[in-house]
Amino acid sequence: MKPQSPPATFYCPESYNPEDSMGYLMRQILGTVAQEVERQLAHTDLTNAQWVPIYKLYIGSATTVAELARQSNLDAGAMTRLLDRLESKNLCKRTRSEEDRRVVNITLTEAGKQAAREIPEVLSRVQNAHLAGFSADEFEALKGYLRRILNNAKTAPGDTLAV
Repeated sequence: MKPQSPPATFYCPESYNPEDSMGYLMRQILGTVAQEVERQLAHTDLTNAQWVPIYKLYIGSATTVAELARQSNLDAGAMTRLLDRLESKNLCKRTRSEEDRRVVNITLTEAGKQAAREIPEVLSRVQNAHLAGFSADEFEALKGYLRRILNNAKTAPGDTLAV
């Protein structure tokens, strides 16, 4: 296992500016991406909270309620309410597992698959617009930096990641 690097010292309490924080900038970017994706998917009647799990089901990232809740960063209650709305729109169907009654499987209906097919096109268009002016090398470097931050977050002791 690779030894962990010591924490960086880019931020200090005396000069801390929230608008310059990486968390603030990432939240702003995520917010603008989510708003634009939702705007471009408005004709499908899918909200940001709804298209994410639909797409995760479509690409096979999750097949059960528990997996989908974890993948979508939602608690079980919130996921149940969300799935109630998606089922009422006839986009997915829940079925209890025959092998383990505690497990609830989720499948997309044909309407759900149809709605999900458009999502990659919208995501590509929106993210490419956000990356206007970046060279291919800059884009690869950015992905590398973001992966490094994510890896640091996953491997650092919890107390060093307090906000």
